[in-house]
Amino acid sequence: MLYHLVKGLDLHFPGAGVFDYISFRAGMALIISLVISLWWGKGIVRLLQRLQVGETVRDLGLHGQLEKQGTPTMGGLIIIAATVIPTLLFARLNNIYILLMLLAILWLGAIGFLDDYIKVFKKDKRGLAGSFKVVGQVGLGLVIGLTVYFHPAIRTKVEVPQVIAEQFEEAEVTTFQEENGNVRYLLDRRQPNTTIPFIKGNEFNYSSVLGLFGREARKYTWVLYVLVVVFIITAVSNGANITDGIDGLAAGSSAIIVLALGVLTYIGGNIVFAQYLDVMFIPGIGELVVFVGALLGACIGFLWYNAYPAQVFMGDTGSLALGGVIAALAILVRKELLIPVLCGVFLVENLSVVMQVSWFKYTRKRYGEGRRIFKMAPLHHHYQKLGYHESKIVTRFWIVGVMLAVFTLVTLKLR
Repeated sequence: MLYHLVKGLDLHFPGAGVFDYISFRAGMALIISLVISLWWGKGIVRLLQRLQVGETVRDLGLHGQLEKQGTPTMGGLIIIAATVIPTLLFARLNNIYILLMLLAILWLGAIGFLDDYIKVFKKDKRGLAGSFKVVGQVGLGLVIGLTVYFHPAIRTKVEVPQVIAEQFEEAEVTTFQEENGNVRYLLDRRQPNTTIPFIKGNEFNYSSVLGLFGREARKYTWVLYVLVVVFIITAVSNGANITDGIDGLAAGSSAIIVLALGVLTYIGGNIVFAQYLDVMFIPGIGELVVFVGALLGACIGFLWYNAYPAQVFMGDTGSLALGGVIAALAILVRKELLIPVLCGVFLVENLSVVMQVSWFKYTRKRYGEGRRIFKMAPLHHHYQKLGYHESKIVTRFWIVGVMLAVFTLVTLKLR
């Protein structure tokens, strides 16, 4: 909004030129996001307390659990507000990537809010039916998948030899001259492709999978791509939701993941860095760094109130939105195959529940009594049962998250 105001009115006040720089606008978005989450967050926490929007805690035999009874929930509203407002102020709102990310956070935030509303105000502990959540997640996946595949503004540029570049029209090829005089040719590619870690020339086109079934099968590549997008958004969104079980775990883990994705976004949107690191260049994706800055500030600011002992919980309002936004961001940056590594904490938490439930059902059917792999699932509750304090569990999960984030960034050159 401020960007369009300065550019649209062609204002020339001292310093107006800084709005041309993504790094400046991303930094401002982060600062404003922190101010909103810290300043307004305090008012939102008090409002939730006044409305008695408190968490209902079941006694699961965990240390200090019952002390959390009545702690305000729906704190995800802080994260959403602190992300959306700075993005509207500093991002280019005619950028398709920005519009998709705003849609993602508001869409899943609304689903999570409805779930929390039913739990708190309707006194129904089950909340929103799981099928409705899945429908909402699938719906967002369909919108993002179809938009990425068919929208003309969404494309990538792939380096090709001169011989191949000469076979295409000039409008489809961009030349890039290095300092040593060498000329590199970038072919405009509109079909969705992604990054395969650890492999030289690490670009993968989804159509190559269907190509195994003949050339005619390639026309259905969009179906395969949309299914992959739907699965990723649903899985990561649920993973973040499950991770949100103890104070600061989901918010801190998300901040680490978002920071790593911010680095990948900046590199992918900058032709110089993309060429230097030999990674995929995505025109227009750099604008998402502004959104990432706002989201990072929102996660860090929320931690001020969510760190142990928590003054507010994010609820499904925040956890579903965070997971979905992280998944959507990875998809748009073409790094969705790195999610198992980067979002390893979410993945392990998700798998621990799947393993626990599956093993329990199998052993109950086989032996007549259900057996468990973990003392309790998700995994963070297992460590609570072992006697670890919440703060120690969260800190160690954060350390693991940092290690996974660093390893993800290393894959840029580890091939």
